[in-house]
Amino acid sequence: MKIDAVELRVLKMRLLKPFRTSFGVQQDRYPLLVRLEIDGRSQWGECVAGEGPWYSYETVETAWQILKGYLLPAVIGRDLVNAEALETLFAPVRGHHMAKAAIEMAFTAALAEHARKPLAKFLGGVRDRVETGVSIGIQSTVDELLDNIGASLAQGYRRIKVKIEPGWDVMALGAIREQYPEITLMADANAAYGLDDADHLAQLDRFGLLMLEQPLAAGDLVDHAALQRQMRTPICLDESIESARDARQALELGACQVINIKPGRVGGFAESRRIHDIAANAGVPVWCGGMLETGIGRACNVALATLPNFRLPGDISASDRYWAEDIIEPPFTLQRGGTVSVPTRWGLGVRVKVDLVERLTVRREMISA
Repeated sequence: MKIDAVELRVLKMRLLKPFRTSFGVQQDRYPLLVRLEIDGRSQWGECVAGEGPWYSYETVETAWQILKGYLLPAVIGRDLVNAEALETLFAPVRGHHMAKAAIEMAFTAALAEHARKPLAKFLGGVRDRVETGVSIGIQSTVDELLDNIGASLAQGYRRIKVKIEPGWDVMALGAIREQYPEITLMADANAAYGLDDADHLAQLDRFGLLMLEQPLAAGDLVDHAALQRQMRTPICLDESIESARDARQALELGACQVINIKPGRVGGFAESRRIHDIAANAGVPVWCGGMLETGIGRACNVALATLPNFRLPGDISASDRYWAEDIIEPPFTLQRGGTVSVPTRWGLGVRVKVDLVERLTVRREMISA
């Protein structure tokens, strides 16, 4: 297959509610989309980079420049037989996994469509629905937090993840457990703590958490291993895992007992499957996190989460959790048992609402050979 041209677009979309983490508060999202032209057909992908360099050094602007200046010139007009061929051409560019993933995932969806298979089946998925949870940002008050959790449970979500930071952790989780003693609960720190906080974090053990996600800085595998030895609560690594090598080293060090695989963070589906397999061979479960994606990125996450070792609920909420109107149809909706159905159409499995994308676009450029 040959990529004849690529269109880059940045949209402006408003979240239904502000979303606060230890990095700050977000109300507007600026998704970076790619549209590949292959054999006269369009294939869409999404870059999960944020507007600023807080979660990752990659941003919408850096991804745009890396795509335009380095990645796309390397692949446009070349005959490509599989995703691994893309990876080979991308290899001279160090890092920038989010930019690479946008192209890799769109191209993989094109391969699935060419093979007349849904993306999930093409990847080796084994489920027709995936269990999902909800992620709740840091709230202004405990009462507001409890109200949000109650509303999410009433909607049918079965796993609750709450964001924490110093000063909003033990007290908040204690209040949750007092009101909801039996729910499946986890906490996500987004690297807000240091190893000096180990004694404080060990207090979280009494709340019976499913996991504590990314308590320390991304590069601190050794410190995560030290922290895990001091806690009963399983540590899950997110920002720390950017590659299969990172996953292997983290597991060898004992730095975590769970891995969050985000295909848009690690370079795409091929690397995600490698991480999945390493964890499976080690008996370590994985799950799929979210990055406030549109339905394009969400479709990719749903497909990946059908692989066998995705044994824990992911952050793959319904479209109406974040957007008044998603840019795909049909939108993702919450089904029985707190699940999301896996699309069965060939390729990406959802149709992009081009007219809506056009209205939301704030920046656009076509790149060809």
